[in-house]
Parts: sequence; C-alpha cells; structure tokens
Amino acid sequence: MKLHSPLPERKTRLEIIPLIDVMFFLLASFMMVSLTMTKQQTIKVNLPVASSAQSDFKPDMINLAVNATGDVFFDKAAITLPEMERKLAERFGKDPATPVYISADEKTDYVDIVKVLDAAKRVGFTKVALNVKPANAAKPAP
Repeated sequence: MKLHSPLPERKTRLEIIPLIDVMFFLLASFMMVSLTMTKQQTIKVNLPVASSAQSDFKPDMINLAVNATGDVFFDKAAITLPEMERKLAERFGKDPATPVYISADEKTDYVDIVKVLDAAKRVGFTKVALNVKPANAAKPAP
C-alpha cells in the first residue's frame, strides 16, 4: 500500500551560493597565509641589538652577510667583493628597486661592513639596510 503525502513533491536543489562563499573564504585565507610565508637566505651571524628594529624579510630581496672574520656571503655562498659587485650589477639590471639587506656579526670590523655597503651603493641600489636583532628577541646580558 502506497501512502501519498498531502504536500506536493519538490525536487532536490543544490544551493551553489554557500559553496561559492566558502571557496572565496578559502581563497582569501590561502592568499593571506602565503603573504606571511618568508624565505630567509642568510648565513648564521650574531646580529647586534636595536630597540627600534622590526623584522622585514621578503623573498624578492638581496641578502648579503659579513661574518666576524670579514668573509662576504651572497645568499649563503661565500664570494669576493669584485664578484659580489658583479652579481649586484646583474640584479640591479633586473630590478633597481630590489632592497639589499646586509647582515653582519656584532664582532665584524666596521671597515668590512662599509666595503659591502659601499659596493651596493656604487652599483646603484638605494634601498640598502643593515639587519639587526629586535631588542625583545635579544638574550639578557650576563
């Protein structure tokens, strides 16, 4: 025996609007997360501390490092000053607005840092900065 409902039979519908809303939310979330992902390409140096320092690493930048013995590194690779200047000139030709970050050990001689800074300025880069460690990330002094 088949019972009939007094209500008219309705076809099942698939609502697309909520699905679109969820997809836009996921897209926006992934975009925001991908902006916060950074890639640091420097050697390990003991940075000096500055109270007004902020972290500002971006994948489209040039990382130079000078260790305590005065050796220069270009994106983790040891390099001489003339080679570094040539590579900087190549990168300057591609994008003159690329920021250059110089990291140096706190025991590095000032003259070694100035040589690297001068080479970057001589090539033509205007956005050159020295990396320092934020004060709240510094170890307490003994």
